[in-house]
Amino acid sequence: MKVLDDFRGRQTEIAQMISDLRAIMTPEQLKIRPTAETAHKLLCDLGQKLKNHLSAEDKGVYPPLLTHEDPKLKSLAWGFILGQKPLRKQFESYHQRWLKDCNFEFTQDFMDATIELFDAIELRLDRESSVLLPKLEQSGMFAARA
Repeated sequence: MKVLDDFRGRQTEIAQMISDLRAIMTPEQLKIRPTAETAHKLLCDLGQKLKNHLSAEDKGVYPPLLTHEDPKLKSLAWGFILGQKPLRKQFESYHQRWLKDCNFEFTQDFMDATIELFDAIELRLDRESSVLLPKLEQSGMFAARA
């Protein structure tokens, strides 16, 4: 179950980062330069954690599903693989626009884009928790081997 435990751990960490960021990303808080710098760093860290999470899925979760004899598991894997592309593209676009120049002057457009990104990531995590993880557990593919 190490694969699934690691998976859940990454999900929890990403969800906690988003929760922490939502708490400090208010217009009042972001006017304070150290808070803005912290938010910027946490957003960059969030992006790296998201990339690591999706990469770990690519390497550890999807290959066994794609070769499994159950066509539903193959289809499930392809659905999540294809679902990653828009999220990755959304984050890369967000990073290019808002994070790469270390501009700590966060506008309303930035706040709107950030909330939209958080919502997309949380939607992905919810879908993983409600659809992917139960199917993986049910399949027994990642059960601890004696």
